[in-house]
Amino acid sequence: MPAVVEFGPRHVPTNPTDYGSFRVRPVGSAIGAEVDGVELTKAGDPVIHADLHRALLDWKVLFFQDQHISAEEHRDFARSWGELEVHPFLPAGDLPEVVRFAKDDATKGTENIWHSDVSWRQIPSMGSILRAVAVPAVGGDTLWADMAAAYDGLAGEVRDRIEGLRAVHDFAASFGRGMSEQKLAEMRRQFPPAEHPVVRTHPETGRKAIYVNEIFTSHIVGLEAAESDELLNYLAAQARVPEYQCRFRWSSDAVAFWDNRTTQHYAVSDYWPQVRVMERVTVIGDVPR
Repeated sequence: MPAVVEFGPRHVPTNPTDYGSFRVRPVGSAIGAEVDGVELTKAGDPVIHADLHRALLDWKVLFFQDQHISAEEHRDFARSWGELEVHPFLPAGDLPEVVRFAKDDATKGTENIWHSDVSWRQIPSMGSILRAVAVPAVGGDTLWADMAAAYDGLAGEVRDRIEGLRAVHDFAASFGRGMSEQKLAEMRRQFPPAEHPVVRTHPETGRKAIYVNEIFTSHIVGLEAAESDELLNYLAAQARVPEYQCRFRWSSDAVAFWDNRTTQHYAVSDYWPQVRVMERVTVIGDVPR
Protein backbone atom coordinates (compact mmCIF):
# COMPACT_ATOMS: atom_id res chain seq x y z
CA MET A 1 0.00 0.00 0.00
CA PRO A 2 1.58 3.36 -1.01
CA ALA A 3 2.60 5.39 2.03
CA VAL A 4 3.42 8.62 0.19
CA VAL A 5 0.77 11.33 0.08
CA GLU A 6 0.48 12.61 -3.47
CA PHE A 7 -0.28 16.28 -4.09
CA GLY A 8 -0.93 17.89 -7.41
CA PRO A 9 -2.82 20.69 -9.16
CA ARG A 10 -6.14 19.42 -7.78
CA HIS A 11 -5.02 20.64 -4.34
CA VAL A 12 -4.47 24.25 -5.35
CA PRO A 13 -7.02 26.24 -3.31
CA THR A 14 -9.72 27.83 -5.47
CA ASN A 15 -12.19 28.64 -2.71
CA PRO A 16 -13.57 32.21 -2.81
CA THR A 17 -13.54 34.51 0.19
CA ASP A 18 -16.25 37.03 -0.83
CA TYR A 19 -19.83 35.75 -0.77
CA GLY A 20 -21.69 39.01 -1.26
CA SER A 21 -23.43 39.23 2.10
CA PHE A 22 -20.22 38.40 4.02
CA ARG A 23 -16.55 37.57 3.66
CA VAL A 24 -14.61 34.63 5.09
CA ARG A 25 -11.07 34.18 6.40
CA PRO A 26 -9.56 30.79 5.53
CA VAL A 27 -8.42 28.71 8.49
CA GLY A 28 -6.74 26.06 6.31
CA SER A 29 -5.80 25.91 2.65
CA ALA A 30 -8.08 22.96 1.84
CA ILE A 31 -10.77 23.22 4.51
CA GLY A 32 -12.21 25.66 7.05
CA ALA A 33 -13.12 29.34 7.00
CA GLU A 34 -14.23 31.86 9.59
CA VAL A 35 -17.30 33.91 8.63
CA ASP A 36 -17.31 37.65 9.33
CA GLY A 37 -20.42 39.71 9.94
CA VAL A 38 -23.19 37.10 10.19
CA GLU A 39 -25.47 36.73 13.19
CA LEU A 40 -27.00 33.27 13.19
CA THR A 41 -30.27 34.64 14.54
CA LYS A 42 -30.62 36.59 11.28
CA ALA A 43 -29.34 33.88 8.97
CA GLY A 44 -32.86 32.98 7.90
CA ASP A 45 -32.63 35.77 5.35
CA PRO A 46 -32.77 33.95 1.96
CA VAL A 47 -29.71 35.75 0.56
CA ILE A 48 -27.57 35.09 3.63
CA HIS A 49 -28.79 31.49 3.78
CA ALA A 50 -27.86 30.90 0.13
CA ASP A 51 -24.44 32.48 0.61
CA LEU A 52 -23.77 30.39 3.71
CA HIS A 53 -24.79 27.26 1.86
CA ARG A 54 -22.37 28.06 -0.95
CA ALA A 55 -19.59 28.81 1.52
CA LEU A 56 -20.22 25.53 3.33
CA LEU A 57 -19.84 23.61 0.07
CA ASP A 58 -16.63 25.49 -0.71
CA TRP A 59 -14.96 25.27 2.71
CA LYS A 60 -16.66 22.20 4.30
CA VAL A 61 -16.61 23.77 7.78
CA LEU A 62 -17.57 27.33 8.74
CA PHE A 63 -16.74 29.08 12.00
CA PHE A 64 -18.68 31.93 13.65
CA GLN A 65 -17.49 33.94 16.64
CA ASP A 66 -19.55 35.65 19.37
CA GLN A 67 -22.89 34.01 18.65
CA HIS A 68 -24.97 34.68 21.76
CA ILE A 69 -27.81 32.30 20.98
CA SER A 70 -30.17 30.19 23.02
CA ALA A 71 -30.76 26.47 22.57
CA GLU A 72 -33.99 27.33 20.73
CA GLU A 73 -32.17 29.69 18.34
CA HIS A 74 -29.45 27.08 17.81
CA ARG A 75 -32.12 24.51 16.91
CA ASP A 76 -33.99 26.92 14.65
CA PHE A 77 -30.85 27.86 12.72
CA ALA A 78 -30.10 24.17 12.15
CA ARG A 79 -33.70 23.46 11.18
CA SER A 80 -33.44 25.92 8.30
CA TRP A 81 -31.06 23.38 6.67
CA GLY A 82 -33.31 20.35 7.03
CA GLU A 83 -34.91 17.85 9.37
CA LEU A 84 -33.11 17.38 12.69
CA GLU A 85 -32.11 14.16 14.39
CA VAL A 86 -32.61 13.15 18.00
CA HIS A 87 -29.54 11.17 19.01
CA PRO A 88 -30.44 7.84 20.66
CA PHE A 89 -27.25 7.50 22.73
CA LEU A 90 -25.90 10.93 23.66
CA PRO A 91 -27.31 13.10 26.49
CA ALA A 92 -29.73 15.84 25.48
CA GLY A 93 -29.52 19.45 26.56
CA ASP A 94 -32.58 21.62 27.13
CA LEU A 95 -34.22 20.37 23.91
CA PRO A 96 -34.41 16.84 22.45
CA GLU A 97 -32.59 17.91 19.27
CA VAL A 98 -29.69 19.47 21.21
CA VAL A 99 -26.94 17.09 22.32
CA ARG A 100 -24.93 18.32 25.32
CA PHE A 101 -21.28 17.33 25.81
CA ALA A 102 -20.36 18.32 29.38
CA LYS A 103 -16.86 17.52 30.66
CA ASP A 104 -15.21 18.34 33.98
CA ASP A 105 -12.80 16.87 36.50
CA ALA A 106 -15.00 13.78 36.79
CA THR A 107 -15.67 13.27 33.07
CA LYS A 108 -12.93 13.11 30.46
CA GLY A 109 -13.46 13.74 26.75
CA THR A 110 -13.96 10.63 24.62
CA GLU A 111 -14.46 12.20 21.19
CA ASN A 112 -10.73 12.20 20.38
CA ILE A 113 -10.94 9.80 17.46
CA TRP A 114 -11.44 10.65 13.79
CA HIS A 115 -15.03 10.10 12.70
CA SER A 116 -18.02 11.31 10.72
CA ASP A 117 -21.11 11.78 12.88
CA VAL A 118 -23.67 8.96 12.85
CA SER A 119 -22.25 7.21 9.78
CA TRP A 120 -23.86 4.10 11.35
CA ARG A 121 -27.32 5.40 10.44
CA GLN A 122 -29.01 4.22 7.26
CA ILE A 123 -29.37 7.94 6.47
CA PRO A 124 -26.38 9.72 8.05
CA SER A 125 -26.23 13.42 8.74
CA MET A 126 -25.86 16.23 6.25
CA GLY A 127 -24.15 18.48 8.77
CA SER A 128 -23.62 19.29 12.41
CA ILE A 129 -23.68 22.64 14.19
CA LEU A 130 -21.65 22.80 17.41
CA ARG A 131 -21.78 25.69 19.91
CA ALA A 132 -19.27 26.37 22.68
CA VAL A 133 -21.05 26.99 25.98
CA ALA A 134 -17.97 26.85 28.24
CA VAL A 135 -14.39 26.32 27.14
CA PRO A 136 -11.14 25.55 28.97
CA ALA A 137 -8.46 28.22 29.27
CA VAL A 138 -6.14 26.00 27.25
CA GLY A 139 -6.89 22.96 25.10
CA GLY A 140 -10.08 21.43 23.77
CA ASP A 141 -9.49 22.36 20.11
CA THR A 142 -11.28 20.51 17.32
CA LEU A 143 -9.70 19.38 14.05
CA TRP A 144 -11.48 18.70 10.77
CA ALA A 145 -10.21 16.73 7.77
CA ASP A 146 -11.27 17.17 4.15
CA MET A 147 -11.91 13.61 2.98
CA ALA A 148 -12.42 14.73 -0.62
CA ALA A 149 -8.89 16.10 -0.67
CA ALA A 150 -7.80 12.87 1.03
CA TYR A 151 -9.41 10.87 -1.77
CA ASP A 152 -7.71 13.03 -4.39
CA GLY A 153 -4.39 12.39 -2.66
CA LEU A 154 -4.64 8.61 -2.95
CA ALA A 155 -2.40 6.88 -5.46
CA GLY A 156 -4.20 5.88 -8.64
CA GLU A 157 -3.95 2.16 -7.92
CA VAL A 158 -5.59 2.68 -4.52
CA ARG A 159 -8.47 4.63 -6.06
CA ASP A 160 -8.91 1.82 -8.59
CA ARG A 161 -8.83 -0.79 -5.81
CA ILE A 162 -11.58 0.84 -3.76
CA GLU A 163 -13.87 1.78 -6.65
CA GLY A 164 -17.29 0.24 -6.06
CA LEU A 165 -16.47 -1.25 -2.65
CA ARG A 166 -18.95 -0.99 0.20
CA ALA A 167 -18.38 -1.02 3.95
CA VAL A 168 -20.47 -1.70 7.04
CA HIS A 169 -20.92 0.98 9.72
CA ASP A 170 -22.04 -0.01 13.21
CA PHE A 171 -22.56 1.83 16.51
CA ALA A 172 -21.74 -1.24 18.62
CA ALA A 173 -17.99 -0.72 18.93
CA SER A 174 -18.52 2.73 20.43
CA PHE A 175 -21.97 3.43 21.86
CA GLY A 176 -22.61 -0.28 22.34
CA ARG A 177 -19.76 -0.77 24.75
CA GLY A 178 -21.03 -1.44 28.24
CA MET A 179 -24.56 -2.32 27.06
CA SER A 180 -26.06 -5.60 28.22
CA GLU A 181 -26.64 -8.21 25.52
CA GLN A 182 -30.37 -7.57 25.81
CA LYS A 183 -30.00 -3.80 25.45
CA LEU A 184 -27.57 -4.14 22.55
CA ALA A 185 -29.96 -6.46 20.73
CA GLU A 186 -32.83 -4.03 21.31
CA MET A 187 -30.83 -1.08 19.94
CA ARG A 188 -29.58 -3.18 17.03
CA ARG A 189 -33.19 -3.81 16.02
CA GLN A 190 -33.76 -0.05 15.93
CA PHE A 191 -30.41 0.79 14.33
CA PRO A 192 -29.12 -2.17 12.32
CA PRO A 193 -25.64 -1.92 10.77
CA ALA A 194 -25.63 0.28 7.67
CA GLU A 195 -23.84 -0.46 4.42
CA HIS A 196 -22.37 2.55 2.60
CA PRO A 197 -19.94 3.05 -0.28
CA VAL A 198 -16.27 3.25 0.70
CA VAL A 199 -16.10 6.29 -1.57
CA ARG A 200 -19.21 8.45 -1.62
CA THR A 201 -20.06 11.14 -4.15
CA HIS A 202 -21.19 14.43 -2.69
CA PRO A 203 -24.81 14.99 -3.80
CA GLU A 204 -24.25 18.70 -4.46
CA THR A 205 -20.63 19.18 -5.53
CA GLY A 206 -20.12 15.83 -7.23
CA ARG A 207 -16.73 15.36 -5.53
CA LYS A 208 -15.70 11.91 -4.36
CA ALA A 209 -14.64 11.47 -0.72
CA ILE A 210 -13.38 8.65 1.46
CA TYR A 211 -16.34 7.54 3.58
CA VAL A 212 -14.92 5.15 6.17
CA ASN A 213 -13.76 6.03 9.65
CA GLU A 214 -11.95 4.24 12.43
CA ILE A 215 -14.68 4.30 15.06
CA PHE A 216 -17.86 3.34 13.21
CA THR A 217 -16.72 1.33 10.13
CA SER A 218 -16.41 -2.37 10.99
CA HIS A 219 -15.42 -4.05 7.71
CA ILE A 220 -15.47 -3.89 3.92
CA VAL A 221 -18.04 -6.15 2.30
CA GLY A 222 -16.65 -9.11 0.36
CA LEU A 223 -13.06 -8.93 1.59
CA GLU A 224 -11.26 -11.33 3.89
CA ALA A 225 -10.86 -9.94 7.39
CA ALA A 226 -7.11 -9.31 7.09
CA GLU A 227 -7.44 -7.48 3.77
CA SER A 228 -10.44 -5.52 5.01
CA ASP A 229 -8.59 -4.41 8.15
CA GLU A 230 -5.50 -3.40 6.19
CA LEU A 231 -7.48 -1.33 3.70
CA LEU A 232 -9.73 0.27 6.32
CA ASN A 233 -6.76 1.23 8.49
CA TYR A 234 -5.02 2.79 5.50
CA LEU A 235 -8.06 4.75 4.35
CA ALA A 236 -9.09 5.89 7.84
CA ALA A 237 -5.53 7.09 8.46
CA GLN A 238 -5.85 9.61 5.61
CA ALA A 239 -7.81 11.83 8.02
CA ARG A 240 -4.60 12.24 10.04
CA VAL A 241 -2.64 13.91 7.22
CA PRO A 242 -2.08 17.57 8.27
CA GLU A 243 -2.31 18.87 4.71
CA TYR A 244 -5.98 17.85 4.64
CA GLN A 245 -6.84 19.45 7.98
CA CYS A 246 -7.74 22.63 9.78
CA ARG A 247 -7.74 23.24 13.53
CA PHE A 248 -10.03 25.55 15.48
CA ARG A 249 -9.42 27.02 18.92
CA TRP A 250 -12.73 27.54 20.66
CA SER A 251 -13.94 30.60 22.51
CA SER A 252 -17.22 30.95 24.39
CA ASP A 253 -20.19 31.34 22.03
CA ALA A 254 -18.22 30.26 18.98
CA VAL A 255 -20.08 28.01 16.52
CA ALA A 256 -18.85 25.52 13.93
CA PHE A 257 -21.03 24.24 11.08
CA TRP A 258 -19.56 21.35 9.10
CA ASP A 259 -20.54 19.15 6.16
CA ASN A 260 -20.56 15.57 7.45
CA ARG A 261 -20.77 14.19 3.94
CA THR A 262 -17.20 15.11 3.13
CA THR A 263 -15.38 15.66 6.44
CA GLN A 264 -14.23 13.91 9.56
CA HIS A 265 -13.41 15.58 12.86
CA TYR A 266 -11.46 14.99 16.06
CA ALA A 267 -12.06 16.69 19.42
CA VAL A 268 -8.75 17.02 21.24
CA SER A 269 -9.03 15.71 24.80
CA ASP A 270 -6.14 17.63 26.37
CA TYR A 271 -7.99 19.84 28.85
CA TRP A 272 -8.80 17.59 31.86
CA PRO A 273 -9.67 18.52 34.61
CA GLN A 274 -10.96 21.80 33.13
CA VAL A 275 -14.60 22.31 32.18
CA ARG A 276 -15.67 22.07 28.54
CA VAL A 277 -19.36 22.23 27.61
CA MET A 278 -20.52 22.02 24.00
CA GLU A 279 -23.96 21.69 22.40
CA ARG A 280 -24.62 20.14 19.00
CA VAL A 281 -27.57 19.98 16.65
CA THR A 282 -27.41 17.62 13.67
CA VAL A 283 -29.20 17.92 10.33
CA ILE A 284 -30.34 14.67 8.70
CA GLY A 285 -28.84 14.09 5.27
CA ASP A 286 -29.29 11.58 2.45
CA VAL A 287 -28.40 7.98 1.65
CA PRO A 288 -24.71 7.91 0.60
CA ARG A 289 -24.18 7.11 -3.08
